[in-house]
Parts: sequence; structure tokens; C-alpha cells
Amino acid sequence: MKKPISVSILELAIITQDSNATETFQKTKDIAQLADRLGYKRIWLAEHHNMAHVASTATVVLIGYVASQTENIRVGSGGIMLPNHSPLVVAEQFGTLETLYPNRIDLGLGRAPGTDQPTAEAIRKDFFEQAQRFPQNVSKLQEYFSSENASGKVRAFPAEGLNVPIWILGSSMDSAALAAAYGLPYAFAGHFAPKLMIQAFEFYRENFQPSEYLDKPKTMACVNIIAADTNEEAELLSTSLYQMFLNLIRNDRKGLQPPVSSLDDIMNEAERFHVNQMTAGTFTGNKEQLITDLRKFINYARIDELMVTSPIFDHQAKLKSIQITKEVIDALNE
Repeated sequence: MKKPISVSILELAIITQDSNATETFQKTKDIAQLADRLGYKRIWLAEHHNMAHVASTATVVLIGYVASQTENIRVGSGGIMLPNHSPLVVAEQFGTLETLYPNRIDLGLGRAPGTDQPTAEAIRKDFFEQAQRFPQNVSKLQEYFSSENASGKVRAFPAEGLNVPIWILGSSMDSAALAAAYGLPYAFAGHFAPKLMIQAFEFYRENFQPSEYLDKPKTMACVNIIAADTNEEAELLSTSLYQMFLNLIRNDRKGLQPPVSSLDDIMNEAERFHVNQMTAGTFTGNKEQLITDLRKFINYARIDELMVTSPIFDHQAKLKSIQITKEVIDALNE
């Protein structure tokens, strides 16, 4: 570890089996307040649609709620799926958030719909056209935030002149190329698509063009971390995560499932192969195990920041995992 690394949380607001959105929002508040007290740098919420067991559909509303319930932690989007929205409206929304919670709001932008094709078309008829216009729409968003737009015919209030950091999020080389060309920080979705992560980071760093926003590359990797007092307990808790990805593969829409003693009985070899590919960016264990594994990963990936998501069924176990994870990062930074 050559330099201190900050740690943040991606909260997916996943509804567990036999729970509901109301309870999930309460849990999200608990997580955010704990992260705030522990000194996590950011907590981001993700935009998903038409998923019965993901409660973060109205992402901007949830960001505002979390910001209102915390004091210091930065709150943002991981991410807002820009092709779903008008850049003007996004600027107005995040300008409002930044005005309400100064110097605490991040705007992470993604190109994907965060849903299936019929839902993407229900959100916006020209979604696929807008997905192709993602780079131009990022530029338009930057224009709305700029003070220079004061002379424009269309202006975004109260966004104009405010500094809301924009991150490019992705799971492919396309996003790495855009972040590098625009001189913006880059976050990779290693928690579900880790295959190209190292390659994408290398391409981003090699091709980065300094900008008014950033003078050198800035990378963040999002990974799954399941931490517990013992390796055995962490392994058991992690079976909920593997079941979640198995259900994604099967298109079986269930809430987050409780842990099981063995995964062998519930998935075949082909399913296990696909689940293992999607979850390769997962770190499981006690504090000592995670210190070893994360030190290797952080040095290998050469990242500036780490973001973690922890799909754990039991709420108290999840809070404990967040506590242990911060202890791990503190130990790595010593």
C-alpha cells in the first residue's frame, strides 16, 4: 500500500425475502448512518427499474433521503443511467441536491438502462438512440453545470456554477475510453462484471487526458465484500450473494435469500460457471483474511478508491460486515 485508500459503499437497496420497501429504506438509513460514523467517504445508490426486489428505482429521491439522514459522508449515484433522462432534468435534480447538501453530492453516470428492453422503452421511447448519444449528453450535462452557460438559451437552475463531481461508471472498455477522453474519474462495476476491470483501468490510465475537472487519472473499483468474525461465518453469509446471481441468471425474481449450508444442491455446473464469472470480484472472510486479500487486489489494480457492496441477508450481520471492512481498510492504511 503506497498511499492511503478511501473506502465507500454502494447500497443497492435490495429487498430481502419476506421484507418490503419500507423496511429496506430503514435499513438503508441505518447503513448510511453507520458508514457516516465510521468515516466511509461515500455512499452511492444505484438506478434499477422493473425489479420487484430492488427499492432504488427513484434514485434521486433516495439520495436526498440518505443525505438528510447523514452529516459528513458524500452521497451520490452509482449510477444515474443517463440515457433514461434528459441532461437538463438531471442537472436540475443534482443542482438541487448540491444546494441542499453542499459539498456532499456525487453524480455517477452510466450508459446502460438499468433494466430490461421493454422497460427501457417504457421509460424513454428513444432510449437506444440516447444510449448512442451518451458522450454528447455527458457534455451537455457539464455545460448545464458550468458558469459559462449563463448566456445560454436553456439554463439549469440551481445547478449553474455548482461543483458536482461527475464520475463515469462502467463495465467495459467503452466507458474507460470515454472517462479518459473527458478527463473524468472512472468507477468500474467489479461487483458483477469483473472480467475487464484491470484491462479497463490500464486503458483509462494510459489514455487519460487532463481536464479542468481532473489533472490525473482517478480510479475506483466496486467489489463485493462479505466480512464476519470467522472465515466460516463469512462463507455462510456469502451464499446469499451467490443465490442472488443465480436468480439473475435464471431470471427468477426473488428477494435476497437467506444463507444455505451448501450451494451444490441448488445450482448445476453451467450455472456455477456463470455465477463464478460474475462474482470473481468478491472478497470473503474475517479481518485477517481480508487484509491479506484486499492488499493484493488494491496493489494489483492500482486503484485510488475502493467501493464495496455487501448483499447479506441478516441486517445486523451486514452492519457488522461494514464495521469490519472499515477496520480492514484502516489497517491497510497504517
